[in-house]
Amino acid sequence: IFHVIALFLFCCFASQNYFDGKLSPQGKMPWIEYNRKKVSGTEFIIDFLEEKLGVNLNKHLGPHERAVSRAVTKMVEEHFYWTLAYCQWVDNLHETQKMLSLGGPFSDLLKWILCHITKGIVKREMYGHGIGRFSEEEIYKLMEKDMRSLASLLGDKKYIMGPRLSTLDATVFGHLAQAMWTLPGTRPERLIKGELINLAMYCERIRRKFWPEWHHEEDNTLYESEESSEASKSHPLLDFSFYSRTETFDDEGPENSFSRTPDTDYTGHSLFDSDVDMDDCTDHEPCK
Repeated sequence: IFHVIALFLFCCFASQNYFDGKLSPQGKMPWIEYNRKKVSGTEFIIDFLEEKLGVNLNKHLGPHERAVSRAVTKMVEEHFYWTLAYCQWVDNLHETQKMLSLGGPFSDLLKWILCHITKGIVKREMYGHGIGRFSEEEIYKLMEKDMRSLASLLGDKKYIMGPRLSTLDATVFGHLAQAMWTLPGTRPERLIKGELINLAMYCERIRRKFWPEWHHEEDNTLYESEESSEASKSHPLLDFSFYSRTETFDDEGPENSFSRTPDTDYTGHSLFDSDVDMDDCTDHEPCK
């Protein structure tokens, strides 16, 4: 079952083990091929895998919880997604270009061409969606509202819908992971690693649980002991609001300054000082 959970997360992260650059017949991602049958679209992929593999990650949810889960999923996929795409492919294009992996003597030129073609596609599709008709600041305000909504829904719970993982977590993690690890120095990264610290803990919790080998040399995450993790629980979470606050990204004044790293929260403690236990995955080795 943990391989299936990882596959759900994997699909929602728009990645595949073997990908040759082709899109689905609808011209979109993600899509999968299972036993020579192609399925596209996150929702249809999950339905297909649940039927084929006999696994339902939402079986512990009641009708009301399932309705909330689907509503939040659509907010993330149809709204929050576009604000992240804007940050990645329009506002942060130079940093995105540096992260692309292309070889050969003309790699820099190819990366530049690819990024600018993608930028044009994203801007065109955002305009058609409607969200691209707003100003840059308005787009980021919408992004912040979505992130605050997710932080409020999560609160101090282990997963969005409670102590057990559901398909909603696959969707949410797949999008928040971009803010955590692929948008350095941007507004969403500063927000998730700053005020909305519970979202950062949530992402790290899932990363450690399903991808324990996922670690990069430049990743300076502080892995705390069980004792320090228990001690960190005494620090309350912030009071999250659903509404945008324009001062979120303002520079801190001297009165609020203290020595901290990108991996510390407002208390000075490691932002990954959270409950990252493996109680649901006793057969940890097969999860790899």
